[in-house]
Amino acid sequence: MVGTWRMGPWAFPWMTLWLFCLLPSARAQTKIPLEIVKSWADAFSGELYSVVTKYSGSLLLQKKYKDVEPTLKIKEVDGLELVKKFSEQMESMLRRKVEAVERLVEAAEDADLNHEYNSSLEFDYYNSVLINEKDENDNYVDLGDEFILEPNEHFNNLLVNTTYSDIQLPTNVYNKDPDILNGVYMSEALNPIFVDNFERDPTLTWQYFGSSTGFFRLYPGIKWLPDENGVISFDCRNRGWYIQAATSPKDIVIIVDVSGSMKGLRMTIAKHTITTILDTLGENDFVNIIAYNDYVHFIEPCFKGILVQADRDNREHFKQLVDELQAKGVGTVNKALTESFKILREFRDAGQGGLCNQAIMLITDGAVEDYEAVFEKYNWPDRKVRVFTYLIGREVTFAPNVKWIACNNKGYYTQISTLADVQENVMEYLHVLSRPMVINHDHDIIWTEAYMDSALPQSEELFASQAQSLLLMTTVAMPVFSKKNETRSHGILLGVVGSDVPLRELLKLAPRYKLGVHGYAFLNTNNGYILSHPDLRPLYKEGKKLKPKPNYNSVDLSEVEWEDQDEILRTAMINGETGYLSMDVKVPVDKGKRVLFLTNDYFFTDISDTPFSLGVVLSRGHGEYILLGNTSVEEGLHDLLQPDLSLANEWIYCITDIDPDHRKLNQLEAVIRFLTGEEPDLECDEELVQEVLFDAVVTAPMEAYWTTLALNMSVETETGIEMAFLGTRAGLMRSALYVGSEKISNKKFLTQKDKESIFTMDHFPLWYRRAAEHPSGSFIYSIVAEDDSEGGGLPKVVTVSTAVAVSVDGKMGIAAAVGVQIKLELLQRKFWMAMQQPNDTDCSAFDGACPLSCQDDILNCFLIDNNGFILVSKRLAETGKFLGAVEGSVMTQLLNMGMFRRVTMYDYQAMCKVPYHHHSGARPLLSPIYAFLAAVKWLISDFLIFLLEFNMSSFWHSDNLADAHRHKKHDTLQPCDTEYPVFVYEPAIKETNGLIDCGDCQKMFVAQQITNSNLLLLVTDAVCDCSIFPPVLLDAKEVKYNASVKCERMRSQKLRRRPDACHAFHPEENAQDCGGTAELSVSPMLLLLPLVLLLR
Repeated sequence: MVGTWRMGPWAFPWMTLWLFCLLPSARAQTKIPLEIVKSWADAFSGELYSVVTKYSGSLLLQKKYKDVEPTLKIKEVDGLELVKKFSEQMESMLRRKVEAVERLVEAAEDADLNHEYNSSLEFDYYNSVLINEKDENDNYVDLGDEFILEPNEHFNNLLVNTTYSDIQLPTNVYNKDPDILNGVYMSEALNPIFVDNFERDPTLTWQYFGSSTGFFRLYPGIKWLPDENGVISFDCRNRGWYIQAATSPKDIVIIVDVSGSMKGLRMTIAKHTITTILDTLGENDFVNIIAYNDYVHFIEPCFKGILVQADRDNREHFKQLVDELQAKGVGTVNKALTESFKILREFRDAGQGGLCNQAIMLITDGAVEDYEAVFEKYNWPDRKVRVFTYLIGREVTFAPNVKWIACNNKGYYTQISTLADVQENVMEYLHVLSRPMVINHDHDIIWTEAYMDSALPQSEELFASQAQSLLLMTTVAMPVFSKKNETRSHGILLGVVGSDVPLRELLKLAPRYKLGVHGYAFLNTNNGYILSHPDLRPLYKEGKKLKPKPNYNSVDLSEVEWEDQDEILRTAMINGETGYLSMDVKVPVDKGKRVLFLTNDYFFTDISDTPFSLGVVLSRGHGEYILLGNTSVEEGLHDLLQPDLSLANEWIYCITDIDPDHRKLNQLEAVIRFLTGEEPDLECDEELVQEVLFDAVVTAPMEAYWTTLALNMSVETETGIEMAFLGTRAGLMRSALYVGSEKISNKKFLTQKDKESIFTMDHFPLWYRRAAEHPSGSFIYSIVAEDDSEGGGLPKVVTVSTAVAVSVDGKMGIAAAVGVQIKLELLQRKFWMAMQQPNDTDCSAFDGACPLSCQDDILNCFLIDNNGFILVSKRLAETGKFLGAVEGSVMTQLLNMGMFRRVTMYDYQAMCKVPYHHHSGARPLLSPIYAFLAAVKWLISDFLIFLLEFNMSSFWHSDNLADAHRHKKHDTLQPCDTEYPVFVYEPAIKETNGLIDCGDCQKMFVAQQITNSNLLLLVTDAVCDCSIFPPVLLDAKEVKYNASVKCERMRSQKLRRRPDACHAFHPEENAQDCGGTAELSVSPMLLLLPLVLLLR
């Protein structure tokens, strides 16, 4: 090991003499006898080992597993076979979701075919906002009849109606518009299909139909709550699943007029139009933005001449730049059009970008030049690039010109005169792009990237209750077309049908027990983005609230598996290959304070008929072995019924979430009913149940052992022993209290409130994982800090654990881990008792203070762990802190001598503080404050225009509301890359000592390993002031990229796999249906809301 010192006892006198020769002649102020420190360490080690082995029962458990070794089998896992099997099961599950969606599509299209449009239709339906609402006379309000809602565990305990769907509409859509009424009436035919689908496949979750007119039919029906402003911001047509299903991949160049005539309200509308277009793009699309006046410029100079992937990072970056645009000069559109056509042609010819639809979005308040020559040169006669035009403002002088551009380039023209018009008008381009697919009746199945549905009620409670990596879902969606012959050439898109698939359900098909202590499964998309991974952290804390990170669903595989420097794993998985790769990895644990060094084997394959790939990771060594034991059901069942036993409730021993009668059972109850035959319909994992039975029998004697100890404990001598516990590789846990439950210091331990301490779908307990990487019989000591809302408070508890290993035919497996939780006071008491020479010590042989004690003023004594964290110090405030922050000089010397080494870790999902003035991607220009100021200005000039043009968009985009709140603070957080150090003890060095030149004095220190543990005793001179050495800190630092590197990173096109389907043109398409002045059905509430808000 580079930089380590391997020293025998003979080395210490020479070592000390060598150091004295090298250092100046300043006199060492305190001498610390090495043999005394070693005797202290030995005494403390013996006492500690005696206590933790006795009260954990580790020697008994080791013996019990040793006794059954002859009956055990250790099977090596075939990783490739495992990943293929998981993939096939996932494919089968996802196929059932596709079939459910296909049935809905067929029903919707048949219903439309048989429906005659009735402009005077009157029809009452269940409006999700109004259901169960009553007026002052105790009568149900219009569209708000009685709608029975009941909590349902399958739907996260939300109040739902599983017999009927209901209808949600955004605030800017009138709920009795004829188009809405006809669409809702027609789609009533979906209700029996929703119910039938759910009965056929009880693992289905939300099913829905998003209409092109704006309504959203959701099953099961729920009560939808407006935000604090009384607004419903959710619009199904803005969602990724709708947009992806409605259109094929697209390359878009947005051209915006920033000439002087665009000042004021027009510029505000133009900016909002660009932002809305950006929100319709996804990771399969490519985009750039050009602004023009007297000259043409790319709003991001780094993106000059190219298209970039429209992932969330790039879209948010564009939004910031759009916010900074200013109107001035004279507009000449020709050069901007020419530049756009060139980019699109170059990308098409080079086989880059989406390789499907190409379009130019022209946003202007007028076009007066002779631009026909540009189209003749670059786009006619094939018209491979569609041109969509948006005329900003009320002026109609230039309307014919702007419409001509769209109509002669297979595009669509709209005029946007108010901010309220933007949403509906922008959506028109999606319907045009969908025409070829609709005319051809190509029902492409699309799968979305991972996302978090924060639109539903109680999303915040869900954020807090589940592992972050399991909050996400994907959607399977298909477009719904009009089959009517008379409208065939118009290619009318009726909407999109979809169903959510929680990724948690997919990962249930990769059982945790088959992956070993450190193993895991993960999924990624065709674009290389993470779909699910235990190290994905999609949430961050702002104040006390958990919120999704801005880029949570565009985290690349290379940013999580960052040891894959050459992206070999990423490339193979994106290409849908089946294979194997081995990597040495550094795995951060305990919130990044510690690191495990593992050799991981990665097995991967694709999931057929989806854009996803599956990876399975097994850690080399014990992680690739499965233990197989055998016992009778009768014997095992008896031991399963012991009161101290529990099972990992997030693991799937038996399937309990399908049959409503089984949902009330926890996993242990389900296993017992399965074994006793009480529930013959239960479907259980027989291999896992067998392992549980075996472990229950082997660990059964621990209950009697712990109980006997508890009854015979001496209060005087053993105050501070609180709990014993064990866990097996089958997710079985036992625990025993040595004190009353009201006296337990860490009440969260081994409960759902402390997920790091229990078996979850994501991981084994931290105390188990850390123990597995240390020799069996060697104990790992970890400080448990008080976890209040601010994370403050001094540590009070230490968790101690050790692994139990078994060997069969030369193969070593980890069968279990066992431990004890003790009060820190007990550790401190035993430490200080051991760290002193007896008063009757013969001091004649010692030079210096005698008898010596760690309580002496001349010494500082520390008990530190293998990552440098202090467990015991004279100064209580230092408990739990990193040694380098307290004793920088000593930590520096330990690093130099190789006893500790610094490991640099990276976090590509970090959130960094940015100054208050930093521009946010959430469009501050549309914040309520801006709206208010603009409203006052417009109110003075024209009250009617005020009503129509008030900036409502900020109230139906929830991120703008969040932005307004964010700007109240002095700083905010944004995604960034960080690097941070972790310090690791090198166990080959058992002991060391040295002198540090501190200028006016020399500081002596002695470090000694505490055997059978991950602890070190450190004794230092307390008199010599060594503050000339800076502290060694654990702070994470943001990785700053210079302009050229940042630009290169932004421009780089990572490998991706394009979607298979493309529908760009159809010969029967009616290109003359190219738009006109927009008509918008605005709800009466929408018109009045600005005034209400203004008067608040």
